Amino acid sequence: PHLGLATNQTGPWCLQVSVPDGLFLSLGLVSLVENVLVVIAITKNRNLHSPMYSFICCLALSDLMVSISLVLETAIILLLEAGALVTRAALVQQLDNVIDVLICGSMVSSLCFLGVIAIDRYISIFYALRYHSIVTLPRARRAIVGIWVASIFFSTLFITYYNHTAVLICLVTFFLAMLALMAILYVHMLTRAYQHAQGIAQLQKRQGSTRQGFCLNGAATLTIILGIFFLCWGPFFLHLTLIVLCPQHPTCSCIFKNFNLYL
Repeated sequence: PHLGLATNQTGPWCLQVSVPDGLFLSLGLVSLVENVLVVIAITKNRNLHSPMYSFICCLALSDLMVSISLVLETAIILLLEAGALVTRAALVQQLDNVIDVLICGSMVSSLCFLGVIAIDRYISIFYALRYHSIVTLPRARRAIVGIWVASIFFSTLFITYYNHTAVLICLVTFFLAMLALMAILYVHMLTRAYQHAQGIAQLQKRQGSTRQGFCLNGAATLTIILGIFFLCWGPFFLHLTLIVLCPQHPTCSCIFKNFNLYL
């Protein structure tokens, strides 16, 4: 990928973790099957034809695009290295650009759908009585179409102008904005749920044990949601941030060499 090319001189202490192509291919195939099963389960089960599961289905489709892109790219690399596939360099470059657009578009759409799912859950808690009138299937479909169109459009721009610092800043800002949005919404939901549990505990005269148990469970759930989100996306966006901040520094260049590990 283009974003992995920003490397410079590194010292002998630099540790580069090699990721075999076979591992990329295996992870891509496993993820491909998992996300296909999610899409099939939601589309086949009529009880899941609701806005929330539509967003989850689109999230699975976003990850499916990543899986297809990685499997296709890795397979082409292996075929080229083995001499089983011979083609022009220009065609390989065009195919690489298409794959980069798919990966970037799926990344943007995946982050968008994670944010939309958080907003959907927020409305279901704070506007429970009006939820079905606010979040309707037509509105959900319009939001889904808008996200897909915007993701493909902006990903094409990002890949076209990948060597501009402004593009990297936009991507990093977008990630931080989604992280902040999810953190604010989920913390607010946790606070409301805690207040609700506290009121129930007061009515049942079991305030102490209920408050403590709910606080631990809620904090654990929130930590898992945001922790996994940051753990999965953090290294990739750290890579982009360092390209902006220290593109020529030896330490940063060492980190750049592990781009495949982050991917």
